[in-house]
Amino acid sequence: MVVMNGMQNTSFIDYPGKIVTTIFFGNCNFRCPYCHNSDLVFNRDLPQIEHTVLLEHLKKRKGMLDGICITGGEPTLHPDLPELIRDVKELGFLVKLDSNGTNPRMLEGLFSDGLVDYIAMDIKAPKEKYSEVVKVNVNMDLIQQSIDLIREMAPDYEFRTTIPRELLTEDDIMSIGEWIKGAKRYALQQFKPNKPLDPACLECHGYTKKEMDAMAERLKGYFDEVLVRAKDD
Repeated sequence: MVVMNGMQNTSFIDYPGKIVTTIFFGNCNFRCPYCHNSDLVFNRDLPQIEHTVLLEHLKKRKGMLDGICITGGEPTLHPDLPELIRDVKELGFLVKLDSNGTNPRMLEGLFSDGLVDYIAMDIKAPKEKYSEVVKVNVNMDLIQQSIDLIREMAPDYEFRTTIPRELLTEDDIMSIGEWIKGAKRYALQQFKPNKPLDPACLECHGYTKKEMDAMAERLKGYFDEVLVRAKDD
């Protein structure tokens, strides 16, 4: 039995262009100080939801929901994730997965078995700053493997970066652009100081929408599509 740690019945924003139920898995192998899901990262006092609850919910919402979004935490830390997705796909729903890209072996299996329709992989920083930003030692070979697999095998995808001003500069974003140049879609996401894992990040700031639009303009030749997820200040 697959156990989840949270469920949002309806979301209009977690899967581009789709209406979904979003499910959450606890535990993460990163410690990004600006993360707003600290309870999930540390798996603290979270509900235990058997995946049959999700399946019954989906059966009742056929025709109203397009699919699910699986997020965390880091969902690919859970070896029984493919079992859950198979059950969801058998009901005819789409599946979007959010991942930090540290488990390319699982991603390859999911893609090979046709279990993921859309994946969003977080690119946390340029290569040389990765471990500094996420506050753990990162095997960059695994990150690169995931990037390559997504570009080669994912039916649809995006790479995305949340941008705290105190951690990432505009030059850092351009460095990421050079790194993953040629990918289908890259999204810049505005940082908001909402219950960050490290309370010091309450003093961090996001870039303005105008500043992020300017970054996106510089990146346009690198990708098929560059998105800015930010509110006007």
